[in-house]
Amino acid sequence: MSGDGSRTVRAGRRTVEVHRPDKVLFPGDGGAKEYTKSDLVDYYRSVAPFMLPHLRGRPLMLERHPDGIDGPRFMQKNTPENYPEWITRAELAKEGGTVCHTVCDDTATLLYLADQAALTVHRWLSRVGRVDRPDRMVFDLDPYGDAGDSGGAGNAGGPFAAVREAAVLLGELLDELKLPSALMTTGSRGLHVIVPVDGQHDFDGVRAFARDVADTLVAGHPDRLTTAARKKERGERLYLDVQRNAYAQTAVAPYTVRAKPGAPVATPLSWSQLDDPGLDARRWTIDDAVDQARTNPWAGVMTRGRALGPARRRLNALRG
Repeated sequence: MSGDGSRTVRAGRRTVEVHRPDKVLFPGDGGAKEYTKSDLVDYYRSVAPFMLPHLRGRPLMLERHPDGIDGPRFMQKNTPENYPEWITRAELAKEGGTVCHTVCDDTATLLYLADQAALTVHRWLSRVGRVDRPDRMVFDLDPYGDAGDSGGAGNAGGPFAAVREAAVLLGELLDELKLPSALMTTGSRGLHVIVPVDGQHDFDGVRAFARDVADTLVAGHPDRLTTAARKKERGERLYLDVQRNAYAQTAVAPYTVRAKPGAPVATPLSWSQLDDPGLDARRWTIDDAVDQARTNPWAGVMTRGRALGPARRRLNALRG
């Protein structure tokens, strides 16, 4: 700790200064554990070896909370001019101009962003150099109503039970299509099911395929699942959201912290862990997410993206 109250942290060849390390970002209200900026930095430093492979080369959107989760939030796409020159940037087209996104290629960048109170990292599903060709397809399983915010995995009739059920059905369908898939808690309300694709299709093609998969699942379970974008049309059915599969859309990155009490983490898990009765969307926090990461729950799944052509033919056959 330096004389002005800041702290320096070594990351590879670089040293990152952490300002106001004792600042509380996650208050200990309502029984939740308190965490400071220093705690956040220490977590990201520990999880970096597991997190960086999911970030490198990808444009980011950063969710910043300078005064902690009880203060104002803002979403940052453009990289401020005062960021260090060694942080990678990617200038990408948007309607009417460009955006200079931050790209997190190393631990030092991740720690610098933590010092900026960028609690949550949202990543593109494509990489710089081929930004119009996603290599990830994401299904967001979002519980109905507001009750999902309370977790409730142990309640057999609760919202997360519906999320769990939908994940099982989706996983089985993806298996039929011979597509590998990975499971992740969002750290907020639901689950993401992620499919590695080979980057040969544009966003419109990937999203159309994801929508057809979701529609196929809904057709078999119309009383439990829906693709209706309007909340008032969903009733108590679980929403299968495929809208993240579009240019410039983002999804929360694996192992990122969410701006919720107790500092929950979006955490990869194995399909067998879906049977854990204690599972909910906020099962892991910055206290134990690194331990889960060390189990390598996505072993072998993300190493090679699959072509969608054969899967499309199988899907069409199932749809008749």
